[in-house]
Amino acid sequence: MSRTLTVGLDGSPESLAAAEWAAREALLWPAALRAVYAGDQQPSSYRPFAGEAVAAPGEDRAERLLREVRAALTHRHPGLDVTTARLDGRPAAALLEAAREADLLVLGSRGLGRAAGHLLGSVAAAVLDRAERPVVLVRAADDTSDELPARDHAGALDGDVVLGLELHDHADDALLAFAFDAASRRGAALRIVHGWRLPAYPDVLSAGTDEREVLDTLLRPWREKYPAVEVTREAVVGGAGPHLVDASRNAALVVVGRRNRRTAAVGSPIGPVTQEVVRHAVAPVAVVPHD
Repeated sequence: MSRTLTVGLDGSPESLAAAEWAAREALLWPAALRAVYAGDQQPSSYRPFAGEAVAAPGEDRAERLLREVRAALTHRHPGLDVTTARLDGRPAAALLEAAREADLLVLGSRGLGRAAGHLLGSVAAAVLDRAERPVVLVRAADDTSDELPARDHAGALDGDVVLGLELHDHADDALLAFAFDAASRRGAALRIVHGWRLPAYPDVLSAGTDEREVLDTLLRPWREKYPAVEVTREAVVGGAGPHLVDASRNAALVVVGRRNRRTAAVGSPIGPVTQEVVRHAVAPVAVVPHD
């Protein structure tokens, strides 16, 4: 069965960095790449990077953005199957619908706490909150212009895949499957960071042993399935968020989880660790929904 990665464009440097990252990822899978523009509003920050810098009067800049990104990606990545689409409706709803038809949705981001471009801020938050498939957020380098970025400005090519794991979460399989697969296709090591909360009356030695046994049990079938993936483990006391943000500086990808809406408690299904990573991580962040 053919697979498809979808990238959302809005003309910002972040969305162009996402397009370059998604192109490289599509070749790794392998998969086709679908570049989409959601909504009726014209891209406010996009400056055409082929031909004239100023759009002609009445020109549809969104269509030009899609056309130029497709041409640039197919030129830069021979053999990559790239299609484009203009999506009607509100951006968040349109992107959520596009995500249902894709194996992975890729968006540009400066973090949920800062607004710039149509796909950042409230739209990105709404997509992360409700997407049924994994979503990857990609940052742009500080010096990236309104053009497709160089390869090293769209997420690291090298580095470990870093996984933030809650040991007593019953949906660990979804995260482990995604993380092991990502590490395997890159030929990268998998670094697992998990929080460790001390009991009220701790026996530190036995508590640590219990945590290791739980993790060993979780990892055993995945290590058998992916024997070539080197796995390292890091237990941290308390929340894993700051440790994952720190690890992202040298990572190829950070993988974190998010509860599905139908199984989450009242309120946002995005937990505090995932929120911190999404806002502050340097590397691309994959948010994987799970039951």
